[in-house]
Amino acid sequence: MAKYARLHERVAAMAPALGIRLEEPPAASDDDLLRAHEPGYVRAMAEGSADATMMRRIGFPWSAAMVERSRRSSGGTIMALRAALGGEGVAVNLAGGTHHAGPARGGGYCVFNDAAVAARHVQAHGLARRVLVVDLDVHQGNGTAEICAGDESIFTFSMHAARNYPAVKPCSDLDVALPDGTGDAAYLDALAVHLPQAIGRARADAVVYLAGADPFQGDRLGYLALSKPGLAERDRQVLDACRRHGLPLAVCMAGGYAPDVEDIVDIHEATVRQAAAHWRRATGSPAV
Repeated sequence: MAKYARLHERVAAMAPALGIRLEEPPAASDDDLLRAHEPGYVRAMAEGSADATMMRRIGFPWSAAMVERSRRSSGGTIMALRAALGGEGVAVNLAGGTHHAGPARGGGYCVFNDAAVAARHVQAHGLARRVLVVDLDVHQGNGTAEICAGDESIFTFSMHAARNYPAVKPCSDLDVALPDGTGDAAYLDALAVHLPQAIGRARADAVVYLAGADPFQGDRLGYLALSKPGLAERDRQVLDACRRHGLPLAVCMAGGYAPDVEDIVDIHEATVRQAAAHWRRATGSPAV
């Protein structure tokens, strides 16, 4: 959790120069959560009645604060996607990317699936008909795939390390599994091929982008080998593609488990900087 506090500190420090406005998100409501998760699971999380097996799968013990934090993580992606669709073009959740949470369970440090919750929220409120989830965390977005299975209005694209968690990977609409040790050149070449395919097939009105820091070389829970410049170029590819296609974009931070937390924060900070530059180009707004 240390990365979130450090990232917020850095973004707050650079916000005036980059025209960034920081806002605290509301907690996602039960109605929001129930569009992506089953009632029994939402109730178990709210009441603290989940059994030990369920909590072990998530990876940390239940507490009211944990549930509130998870609701606000989903609320942040809702807020970001609404802002992007409302004219900002791009907005960032400094948390989120909790893609291992499925319809009736959490997993892999994920309680509620913020990308699916946000996509269903904007659809329910008539702000978008179709949403594309671009998941570039090092792990496959199994929970998102499960929630959105059979839902043609949400297109799920996951590019991840083939050998990574989870062991069983339900099919996304487009999965790209990469071999161990994939570095900058091969990764960016694969993204350049498959991202246009995802955009073309999705026919989306908006995008949720999971910009994981865990494809970084040496990440404790990843098997890929991207450099910081390579990850920055990954972000540029996604942002540029969305701009070319006129797609409003919500960005989430997703995973990052490098031994030195400052490496994780460097990567996330670079993503925020890229998003701020994208916003300035899209709106014609100068830096403050």
